[in-house]
Amino acid sequence: MRNYREQFIVKPGAKIRLARIDPAFHGRHESHEKAKADLDRAIEKMDRLQTRMYAEHRHSILIVLQGLDAAGKDGVIRHVFTGMNPQGCAVATFKQPTPQERDHDFLWRVHPRAPARGHVTIFNRSHYEDVLVARVHRLVPKEVWAKRYSMINAFERTLAEDSGTTVLKFFLHISKNEQLARFEKRLDDPHRNWKISESDYEERKYWHDYMAAFEEVFRETSAKHAPWFVIPANHKWFSHLAISEIIVDAMERMRIKVPPPTVDLAKIRRQFHSVLKSEKRAH
Repeated sequence: MRNYREQFIVKPGAKIRLARIDPAFHGRHESHEKAKADLDRAIEKMDRLQTRMYAEHRHSILIVLQGLDAAGKDGVIRHVFTGMNPQGCAVATFKQPTPQERDHDFLWRVHPRAPARGHVTIFNRSHYEDVLVARVHRLVPKEVWAKRYSMINAFERTLAEDSGTTVLKFFLHISKNEQLARFEKRLDDPHRNWKISESDYEERKYWHDYMAAFEEVFRETSAKHAPWFVIPANHKWFSHLAISEIIVDAMERMRIKVPPPTVDLAKIRRQFHSVLKSEKRAH
């Protein structure tokens, strides 16, 4: 398995320039068809490891997905996490705050959605909207959103140190032209018309502002216990492959072990054979 972790990770304090990262990068694979075997293998591993993690009830994973409109966040959730048991996996989506949420601190609505031990939670957008949208659209003054970096770092450190949560944050990096092409497909596909909003095209005016905001987010909040990964996402299949392999790598680093049985297996086996004999006689 390639080490996409080291290839795409943002080192703590690193000054990332998104303009220098090719969103069309696709590694050694030339097409979805040629990458499918590797993706299937990663998803199968993820399934096995998640089953062990759920049983061990010691670790948890928070996966943060961020990206501009049409970056492919929904597709990642649909295709990468197909192998996970829904019993131990949840998706949380953070949209515009409700009046009740606005009456609290910006993390108030986020913490209850963090994963319990043994579980995986995917944030489709996240608490980072409060240092991205809030900054770009000047919803709050700079002295307000700038303080949130340290609050976010403290929140994620708490998850890692107190709850044994592995935090993985993925930015789906697409080009401006690719975004426009995806918008066109939504217009042409009746099954995806519902995803269109008037803000899609309005937000494109702020493209460079968002790029600057993300670059600062990476620099201020990528940490050893909660790293950011910049994933080239012009090719959806490649972003699915890279993300799945990074998640598998993280799960393998946990050294998850199947817990020992909580019952006397010898006694249970005797009971099983006794029941089996009596039911055979009954037949």
